Amino acid sequence: MRWVRRFSEIGLEDVPLVGGKNASLGEMTRELGSLGIRVPEGFAITAEAYRYFLGENELEEPIREVISGMDREDLEDLARRSRKVQDAILAGIFPDDLEVEILRSYRELSAACGEEHADVAVRSSATAEDLPTASFAGQQESFLNVRGEVQLLDAVRRCFASLFTPRAIGYREDMGFDHFDVGLSVGVQKMVRADLASSGVIFTLDPESGFPDVVYVTSTWGLGENVVQGRVVPDGFYVHKPTLREGYAPLVRRRLGSKEFRLVYDESGHRAVKNVPTPPEEREAFSLPDAEVLRLARWAVLIEDHYSGKHGRRTFMDIEWARDGLTGDLFIIQARPETVHGARRSPAVKLYALKEEGEVLAEGLAVGSAVASGEARVLRDPSGISSFRPGEVLVTEMTDPDWEPIMKAASAIVTDRGGRTSHAAIVARELGIPAVVGTRNATRRVRGGEPVTVSCAGGETGRVYRGALRYEETEVDPASFGRPKTSVMMNVGDPEKAFGLAMLPNDGVGLARMEFVFASWVGIHPLALTRFESLPPKTKLEVSRRTGGYADKREFFVDRLSQGIGTLAAAFWPKPVILRLSDFKTNEYAHLLGGELFEPREENPMLGWRGASRYHHPDYREGFMLEVAAIRRVREIFGLKNLKVMVPFCRTPEEGERVLEVMEEGGLERGADGLEVYVMAEIPSNVVLAREFARIFDGFSIGSNDLTQLVLGVDRDSERVSSLFDERDEAVKRMCAELIEEAHRAGRKVGICGQAPSDYPEFAAFLVERGIDSISLSPDAVVPTTLEILRMERAAAGEGSS
Repeated sequence: MRWVRRFSEIGLEDVPLVGGKNASLGEMTRELGSLGIRVPEGFAITAEAYRYFLGENELEEPIREVISGMDREDLEDLARRSRKVQDAILAGIFPDDLEVEILRSYRELSAACGEEHADVAVRSSATAEDLPTASFAGQQESFLNVRGEVQLLDAVRRCFASLFTPRAIGYREDMGFDHFDVGLSVGVQKMVRADLASSGVIFTLDPESGFPDVVYVTSTWGLGENVVQGRVVPDGFYVHKPTLREGYAPLVRRRLGSKEFRLVYDESGHRAVKNVPTPPEEREAFSLPDAEVLRLARWAVLIEDHYSGKHGRRTFMDIEWARDGLTGDLFIIQARPETVHGARRSPAVKLYALKEEGEVLAEGLAVGSAVASGEARVLRDPSGISSFRPGEVLVTEMTDPDWEPIMKAASAIVTDRGGRTSHAAIVARELGIPAVVGTRNATRRVRGGEPVTVSCAGGETGRVYRGALRYEETEVDPASFGRPKTSVMMNVGDPEKAFGLAMLPNDGVGLARMEFVFASWVGIHPLALTRFESLPPKTKLEVSRRTGGYADKREFFVDRLSQGIGTLAAAFWPKPVILRLSDFKTNEYAHLLGGELFEPREENPMLGWRGASRYHHPDYREGFMLEVAAIRRVREIFGLKNLKVMVPFCRTPEEGERVLEVMEEGGLERGADGLEVYVMAEIPSNVVLAREFARIFDGFSIGSNDLTQLVLGVDRDSERVSSLFDERDEAVKRMCAELIEEAHRAGRKVGICGQAPSDYPEFAAFLVERGIDSISLSPDAVVPTTLEILRMERAAAGEGSS
């Protein structure tokens, strides 16, 4: 019998022998290599070899005796039995024929690499790992930078012993696996010198929401174990899969990670690898260029397609990659099915919302979208398990598989270190509990024993609040109801929430607020970038600080804005996303960095220099052209042609024509490549002259807030007349009805994106009765309003047939 097999010889039929990971490596070496994907060569020591080792050392019966009668809940007893079993395995001797075969394979691999003793990774893989119903990360051990025959045999023996670590024993008990029905194979793989470059993890979906149409690539300097173990916050990149398949370059979003440490070879010989602090200049730079992000994303899509074909169903993947610092080559070093979202069959979506505010103790990356409260328990290491009570919030520096018994009892997890693909994040997703990772200071800021609320319901940033705050939980099953004839769209401004919101039942985005992206993702006045050299020294210094890494300050604006817009368009693709051009008032523009230098002071900014009147004005036109350039990038480079634009506060048709002319000068022409341009209907002139506006625009969207203000002559911000502000006033309703009628006569569609339909179901009912084409709502109103519209439409159909 052959105890050792080259990766290139391993196929799916060998999974029972060699386990999920090694089978994946073998398939990629043999099959995916023909598609241009590089995988390091290596060999697998089969699970039969592991059983042969146990048998020749007469270990099976002694191990059974040690394991039998174990109390799973007695963690001290579990640890004691584990040590006894592992010591017995580590004392075992390799049978001669097995040792000869392992060393012969290692010598052949070393010779193929042109080395006397190749540096290799020795990776364990149990046959029960990576199954869709059972896959906690990292149950067995792996060893990096193993050199020489003595070190190799020792690492293989340690991999065998790791099948009986406390966490692995507990895992099998929890999953119902017999300890001797699970075999262990060992993969020996040539090291990729990522210690001199970068490495990371790839998911072929969004790991937070389960959104399926993106590839999420993480990257850090050095060996990737830091990412897997959550020791660093890596860089993160989102690539849109559908338009990537069409040949575009849709890297829609980048996030710079802190990358605190770099895992490198220990040349002193004391250890195989060591962590060293990452230099500031590397922490502040992305560890992977855009071209390589896109290349890895294309490989990830190929791998997903490959395994989907093998399994006969869509199979999302969890992939590890590395870049060799000596050759510059990229490699895929491991791939396995993603097991959190991929294993879920229920379409139900849970929505969480905090109902009150509190003091923020710590902030970090949000994992999931849930909210949970409980007493905080600050622990430095898992030995404190005896003090941990179910339902408490675990607060610690970082986690590894030894923490899992505690994590399973926690209501939420908070860590100082780690990113979205860290151990804490992976386990939190599997458990369905919120986690805030990479806070830096939670273990110092949160006191043990005090009640806290952990919220991941606010987008990308998760927060730990003092006290048990009230929150609301709603569950939605999109499959439980159909779609109404009236399109139900969403008002969305925060790209960080887009992937999760896109999974609600919807017909697209009726209002994407550019100013939200503008303020939170750019934060600098456009003219402070186009006129950078003219800025006062202090402002110039701050602009330079915020735009670090961008030699061209204009490119900072275009890049950041296109990422925010692109994320929104990618989330809802191929459904329409209607982007409202920037609609700040002068006082709001002035609050942006450098804004006070370029904005006039107005007595009534609400009725002043805003919307369309800014875009063609010589005092702002160059700033508007940056908006145009960002939109072009989203449509032309990212390929997101579902993006449409909308002009706000356009007072006259002539002004609308001038805006369209400026857009065309910037390369954004209405009608070209399917571009549609809408106009906000929020001024009485938009209704009175609806036919004229319909001649130059593709559709209307009613802005009920401003329309109500201007029809009733009420300042919506004035407390003294606020009682008169009511979108349901008959005058406002008549204006809406007239616009719908006139627009339809001209062959144009009409939607509404104001707040009124979200707040008042009866107002939404009125618009549906009048034949409005679409209603765009705040996310929390989408489901109840959709159900109400369906009820109305069915009732109307029943009345018509009776």
